[in-house]
Amino acid sequence: MKKSTNDELVFLPLGGSGEVGMNLNLYGYGPEANRQWLVVDVGVTFGDLSTPGVDVIVPDPAFLEGENIRGIVLTHAHEDHIGALGWLWPRMKAPLYATPFTAYLIREKLREAGILDQVKIIEVPLGGTIDLGPFQVTMVTMTHSIAEPNGLAIKTPLGTVLHTGDWKIDDEPIIGSITDASAITQLGDDGVLAMVCDSTNVFVEGSAGSEAGVRDALETLIGGLTKGRIAVGCFASNVARMDSVIRAAELAGRRIFLAGRSMHRITAAAKHVGLLANTKKFLSDEEARVWPADQILYLCTGSQGEQNAALARVANGTHPTMKLGLGDHCIFSSRVIPGNELSIGRLQDKLADRGVRLYTEKDHPGIHVSGHPCRDELRQMYAWARPRIAVPTHGMRRHLMEHANLAKDIGIKETVTPRNGDMVRLAPGPAVIIDEVPSGRLYVDGGRLVTEQGEALHERRHASTNGVLIVSFAMDKRGKIVSDIDVRAIGLPGDDERPLGDALDNLAERAEAAVMKLKGDALMDEMIIEQAVSRVLKKASQQIWDRRPIVETVILRL
Repeated sequence: MKKSTNDELVFLPLGGSGEVGMNLNLYGYGPEANRQWLVVDVGVTFGDLSTPGVDVIVPDPAFLEGENIRGIVLTHAHEDHIGALGWLWPRMKAPLYATPFTAYLIREKLREAGILDQVKIIEVPLGGTIDLGPFQVTMVTMTHSIAEPNGLAIKTPLGTVLHTGDWKIDDEPIIGSITDASAITQLGDDGVLAMVCDSTNVFVEGSAGSEAGVRDALETLIGGLTKGRIAVGCFASNVARMDSVIRAAELAGRRIFLAGRSMHRITAAAKHVGLLANTKKFLSDEEARVWPADQILYLCTGSQGEQNAALARVANGTHPTMKLGLGDHCIFSSRVIPGNELSIGRLQDKLADRGVRLYTEKDHPGIHVSGHPCRDELRQMYAWARPRIAVPTHGMRRHLMEHANLAKDIGIKETVTPRNGDMVRLAPGPAVIIDEVPSGRLYVDGGRLVTEQGEALHERRHASTNGVLIVSFAMDKRGKIVSDIDVRAIGLPGDDERPLGDALDNLAERAEAAVMKLKGDALMDEMIIEQAVSRVLKKASQQIWDRRPIVETVILRL
């Protein structure tokens, strides 16, 4: 494709820029009225205490609907890069491109969503190239905490962009190849217009460390625990870590029991592409229940304290197969993801209360390394690629700004730090934000996508801090109350000094008085009655509990 005088190359993050996870990146080429788009990654993030009842959050793709999308390219198979496909692909309806390990997991995800037969999935070999209209995309081998991580060399008539994806530099990665420095250096020699680069560890000096060191540390630790059961919690997606745990266990004469759906899913994908080869058969549930304690190792999900994961069920004593108690051991071969501190602390307290001895990266630093680049690795990547423009991504706002400062310090001519929805023109001319498009989040709530401002979640948040009052009574056709007024409370306190029942009786009297003040047609309008009761009871609740609960009024007309 030849460039015309009106052609532009733009970058547009709709997710992942200035927040954790939820990556959705767009590259656009052509004149504004006829732009073609390349989508890179379609990921999720996860709910927290501020989103009660919502576990999964996805980027809002409204801007993309109806646009000319040439393809969706997936860099790797972490949930924050592929997890939203089942929800969002129907709004994009473009072919998917991924390397074999990622493609395997994508198929499983789309099958669960019931749309696999609708989606065209093209497997791309490692190092392969895809031609998508004005975009020629070459997979660049990286190292990361999952199999087959790829950077993307995106060549266009207006220049080449290196989209790094998630990466680190590890000369001994256990599985897969090392970061393809020669390919990146060649890109630099040919000229890189812009590098869109991972910022996760920009505040950490030095390097992230090697998985080879983790294997040595795990072999030493597991080999030294000769008595009792051992459980190891780690991210299921980190196949290299799984491989290291399995090899260490077998070296110590222990057999592996996989605990958690994700462990089985990732293991199947790994074996599909030839990884985890020459390992002993994993124990079945029946075998694990009777296997000698000194000869078993549980490889578990749930290292972040997830409520229904394997380790949580072990800690609660509800797992049907695994048991941990006095004399047993639990190794956390993972980092604490910010925001998960409380859930992990509760999990570890429960395990400790059962007599389980805990081992974490705080007391055994070698048992985990990050999958993201620290400052020395970022400097090396810039030395290889030598881009004209630095576009930090994949981090909180403070990470992006610090990454931009680092790029300036090492001589990068231009930096730009877009927020989600900011459209950056990379060429022609200097890098500049030229537009802001609709962006935001969609919540997966009750099996459907709802907006951030959805009424249900707003009410749930309000109820979680203020409680609920339910008022019910009967009225005749003339508007006269003909029953007792019943007021019930959810989530509102009472004690011996002021019993809840007394407070509710008081509220019932106030509700009756509010209805009796209404006259004429107002007594025939249930909405007016409900509003009158709600106003009075919220004001009274503010006085009693310093709360303004949701008030639901049920009127039975006789």
